[in-house]
Amino acid sequence: MRLLCAIFVVALLTPVATLAAPPLPVEKIVIDSRGGPRTFTVEIAADDASRTTGLMHRTRLAPGAGMLFDFKSPIMAAFWMKDTPLPLDMLFVRADGSISTVAANAVPYSTAEIMSAEPVRVVIEINSGLAKKLGITPGCKVHAAEFTRGY
Repeated sequence: MRLLCAIFVVALLTPVATLAAPPLPVEKIVIDSRGGPRTFTVEIAADDASRTTGLMHRTRLAPGAGMLFDFKSPIMAAFWMKDTPLPLDMLFVRADGSISTVAANAVPYSTAEIMSAEPVRVVIEINSGLAKKLGITPGCKVHAAEFTRGY
């Protein structure tokens, strides 16, 4: 009877497990901040589905972690925090790897749009307050594979 129950439970859980999205690729990036180089391990959101989901529903982001949204070419980017419980800093990065703007302390669950000031190639989300703490400001340089990879 116990074996039959175990098989039943596995059968019930199998379809749910197969629906889970595969993990995103991860890479290390370096930001030349005012306080020196800062390394982050970021998940790469490079397709519509992963860019749409972003960090929604996540309750924790490890120190030194983040998400890099790769648009593959410069666009006017707009973000919101709907369904995102974590406060975040957003770094809007030009195609040459320089930071255009920093949207600090984005408010969890807010539906207010956070827009880039100009076309950007990537947006990087990190824990709220880190940009200020680490001296990451407009003009700082981001070193990431996305800026050397051609599409």
